[in-house]
Amino acid sequence: MSVPEPPTQAVRPSVLDPAIAARLRRDEAGLVAAIVREHGTGDVLMMAWMDDEALHRTLTTGRATYWSRSRQEYWVKGQTSGHHQYVKGVSLDCDGDAVLVTVEQVGAACHTGNHTCFFDELPVRTGVPT
Repeated sequence: MSVPEPPTQAVRPSVLDPAIAARLRRDEAGLVAAIVREHGTGDVLMMAWMDDEALHRTLTTGRATYWSRSRQEYWVKGQTSGHHQYVKGVSLDCDGDAVLVTVEQVGAACHTGNHTCFFDELPVRTGVPT
C-alpha cells in the first residue's frame, strides 16, 4: 500500500515567498509542525501548527502566529493571554516538514500557565540495551 504524498500547495491562500513555500512538506491539512524554543535558554516551550500563511505572518511581523486546528483560525501567541512570543529566528528542518521558531517568551508559553508545555516527564528505563 502506498502512502499519499503531502500536498504541494497550501490549503488556505497565502503570500508566503514561493521559494520558501516550495520547500515545505505539509500534511494532508496543509500544516507543518512548529517547534518553539526560547532564545537564551534553549528550552523547548511548545509545539503548534503552521500553514503557509501563519509562517508568512510569523516571518513578516516578528510575532509567532499559528493555525488553530480546533478553532480553524489563526492565532498570535499572547493576543489574548498577554504571554507574547517575539520571534528571534525561524529554521526549516532538513525534510521541510517542521519549523523551529526561536522566540523571546514573555510569560508562560503553555496554556496551563507553565513556562513550557513539556513539564510532564515520563519514566525512562536507563542503561545499555540487552
